Amino acid sequence: MSPRRACSGQMAVELAVLLPVVIVVALIDYNLMRFVGACAAFDHVAFEQIVAQGVSPKGDAREPAVDEIRVQIEQALQMKSCEVEVTAERMVASPGRSEGLTFPISPLLTRFTCTLSYHPWPSSFVVAGVSFRAPFALVHSRALVVDRYRGGVVV
Repeated sequence: MSPRRACSGQMAVELAVLLPVVIVVALIDYNLMRFVGACAAFDHVAFEQIVAQGVSPKGDAREPAVDEIRVQIEQALQMKSCEVEVTAERMVASPGRSEGLTFPISPLLTRFTCTLSYHPWPSSFVVAGVSFRAPFALVHSRALVVDRYRGGVVV
């Protein structure tokens, strides 16, 4: 057998071994870039919506402001692979931090926390009869404390 004939299938074997690795690395890069872009847009929109909707809510309830913030963030992102969750909680001064004060300085401080969950693409696929489903989501949060009835008071 000539030396040329002994190596004739080597490139095909190398390609068969290397191609799945290249595809996986490309998918990781694609998902990472989408997640970074979604986080950048999310940070910007979440801050704006908390300041706009959280500072001057309709009525006394927090739920309308929370729902409106979530809807506005989802509309700005326009990504099916992202889920947005918004929560609001009243800030209560702890006795150790009040330093002798018997009344709260601002009893209406509210912490809004926006959470973005990104599910990678493809979320499931089948290779050679074996199915794979991504069991995780990348999570990014943004929190901001505002005084609900005094515009411009952002902590």
